[in-house]
Amino acid sequence: MTPEELARRRGLPVATMHRLLAEYQFALTDEMAAVLGDDPANPIAAQFLPDAREFTVAESELSDPIGDAPHSPLPSLVHRYPNRVLWKISPTCAVYCRFCFRKEHIGRRGTALRQVEIADVAAYLTAHTEVEEVIYSGGDPLMLTTPKLQQCAAAYRDLAHIRRLRIHSRIPVVQPAAINDALLTHLSDLPQSLHIVVHINHSTELTANARAALRALRTSGALLYSQTVLLKGVNADAATLSRLINDLLDVGVVPYYLHHPDLARGTGHFRTALAEGKEIVRELRQRLSGIAMPAYIVEIPGGGGKVPVNELSAEQEAYLNKLGIW
Repeated sequence: MTPEELARRRGLPVATMHRLLAEYQFALTDEMAAVLGDDPANPIAAQFLPDAREFTVAESELSDPIGDAPHSPLPSLVHRYPNRVLWKISPTCAVYCRFCFRKEHIGRRGTALRQVEIADVAAYLTAHTEVEEVIYSGGDPLMLTTPKLQQCAAAYRDLAHIRRLRIHSRIPVVQPAAINDALLTHLSDLPQSLHIVVHINHSTELTANARAALRALRTSGALLYSQTVLLKGVNADAATLSRLINDLLDVGVVPYYLHHPDLARGTGHFRTALAEGKEIVRELRQRLSGIAMPAYIVEIPGGGGKVPVNELSAEQEAYLNKLGIW
């Protein structure tokens, strides 16, 4: 989609759109373009098309809102919790979410892992036997070719203490054709148990092709979960979320996380109040069965990790309020 087309859809001067594209990355797959309407309030448009409100950056919004850097023993590895590591194996995504907490560190600012970097991760995992779970992240890990994924898997597949591989990805939804036989064969051949967390925020994203890709992943032996970001203008009401969750359960995806938006730069227009999110979750409990309830969580800025919103201490809530998460 050209800058001129994006500007037309957003009702912006072309020069303004060029400024947005210079500041933040943009990409849209054919799968998502096919369900993109002309209405700026369309949930696909709201998530993926550049918006002039991204120029509004609050003082508390951060380029590293969840504090990865202090917990990174290697450039691509985050070891925040004792028993698991997050491995950023891909620098790119098929689509760029306007609310992403890594929106300034993916796309333009990164290169694919070199073999020496993979070897460094292998040495780290070999030495840290307390790690039982490797989490692929990025960018989107399933943007990599199957041979590159095989190279990454060689870093841990023969380590007895690595019990699980978790993959966080939007690919099954936004680019389902990438879930092909070669990828499925690789995933099913891994000795670790396989857990795939699919990022999806609205039922509009769950196309027929996406449903087929999710079924194929289940057939490969993967356990499927969802993570959803609570987004004003996209899904911040119980009716929209309950439809999404029920649709996901129908295709074998277990609700996992409902994220309160992070303090990424230029994302204030997506952010709901914590009190509003709590009320939405209360209503969800009236609409959904017990197996359908995701955990409503918030990431404590600066590296404090994920905390269920209903378990926040008074001190944590005061800290969040001070930063603009209220």
